Amino acid sequence: MKTKYSRIPIGNLVEQVKKWNPQTDKNNQIITYLDIASVSRESKRVEESTEIESHEAPSRARQLVLKNDVLVSTVRPNLNAVAYLEDKFDGATASTGFCVLRAKSNKLDSRYLYYWVRTIYFIDDMVRESTGASYPAVSDSIIKNNEIPLPSLEEQKRIAAILDKADRVRRKRQEAIRLTEELGRSIFLDMFGDPVTNPKGWEIIEIDQIVDAIESGWSPKCDSRIAEADEWGVLKLGAITWGTFNEKENKALLPDTAPKTELEVISGDLLFARKNTYELVGASVYVHQTRPKLLLPDLIFRLKVNNKINPIYLWQALSQSSMRKEISCLASGSSGSMPNISKARLRTLKIPLPHLDLQSKYSEISGKFWENQEVLKEHTKQSENLFDSLLQRAFRGEL
Repeated sequence: MKTKYSRIPIGNLVEQVKKWNPQTDKNNQIITYLDIASVSRESKRVEESTEIESHEAPSRARQLVLKNDVLVSTVRPNLNAVAYLEDKFDGATASTGFCVLRAKSNKLDSRYLYYWVRTIYFIDDMVRESTGASYPAVSDSIIKNNEIPLPSLEEQKRIAAILDKADRVRRKRQEAIRLTEELGRSIFLDMFGDPVTNPKGWEIIEIDQIVDAIESGWSPKCDSRIAEADEWGVLKLGAITWGTFNEKENKALLPDTAPKTELEVISGDLLFARKNTYELVGASVYVHQTRPKLLLPDLIFRLKVNNKINPIYLWQALSQSSMRKEISCLASGSSGSMPNISKARLRTLKIPLPHLDLQSKYSEISGKFWENQEVLKEHTKQSENLFDSLLQRAFRGEL
C-alpha cells in the first residue's frame, strides 16, 4: 500500500553549523580535514582524511562537523558525492565545498536524511538547479530548499533500518573491490617504492622523456543525455575523476555535428585530467576496455607513451597519493576558475623509471587484478540494483 508523505524543505529540519578559521588557531593543533576527494561516490562514505596543523589548513577548511552529520558536495551534483559522518570524524573540519546537514533530532532522523540525498529524486533536482557548464555546482540554499518526504520520526527510523540492511550487503561487495585495489597499490609500492621519495633509487626522469605526445581533446556542444550505443558521445570529467574509467560518463554528440574520429578513445589509452579542483586535478586512468564512439574532451589529455615505459606502470605511478600532491602543484588558475595543468608543466613532472622488465611484470599482475575486479563489479551491480529499487520505493511510501 502506498503512503503519501508531506514534503518539507530540508532547511527547516536542520541546525546551523559552526564555522571557524583554523589558520587563526593560537594552539596550532592537529586537525582532521575533509575535502571533496575524501568522499567515495561509490561507498558514500569518507574513505580518506588529512591530518594537518591548523596553521597549514587550506582556505576552504572552515566547517566544524560532528558525528551523524550528512555531507553533500556542492560541486558536480550528478556525481552525488555524499557521506554520513562516523564517530571518528566528530570534531573534524570540512571543506566549504560541502553543504553540511545536521538533522534536528526531534524532527528528522539523520540516517533517513542520508538516504534521501542519495535518491534519484534529489540528484535530478540538484542537476536541474546547478549552474556552470564546465563546472556545475549548487549552493547550500538550493540544497536546503529541496523538499524531503517526511513521515513520522518513528516511520523514518523504520525506513532507515531497512535501507541500512540493504546497504550493508552493497557495501560488502564494494569492500571486496576496495581490498583488491588496496592490494594492487601495496604490490606497486613493494615493487617500486613511493614514486616521490624513490627509496629504491631508480633513475629519475621528466615525463617529457617518456611521452611522445600529449593530445588535447575537443568539447563541442552536446546533448545533456548519455549517448546511445550506436551514437557518438563526448566523455565528461567524471569518466576519469575517480581513478577507474567510466564510459557511462559521457554526453551525446549533437546529430548535426561531425565527430573528430581521431579523438576516439580506445583500449590502451592513458588519460589525464588537465583541469579540475585542486583535489581532483591530475586524476588519471588506463582504459582497459571501452565501448566505441567516445571522444576525448577538452578537459582531458591523452598521453602517448614511448617504448621506454609501460603505460600501466605510469598510470599507477601518477595515481599514488604522494604523486597526486606533486601534480596538483603544477596546476594554476585565476581566482574563481578551476586549476589547470598545461602541457609544458606536465612535461616537467619528475618520475622514477624502473627497469622495463619489472614494469612489464607489474603490468601482468595488474591485468589479473583488473579481471578479478570486473567479476566483483558484476556481483556488486546486482546488489546495487536491489538497493536502488528499495531506495526509490522507500521515498514513494511503498516500504
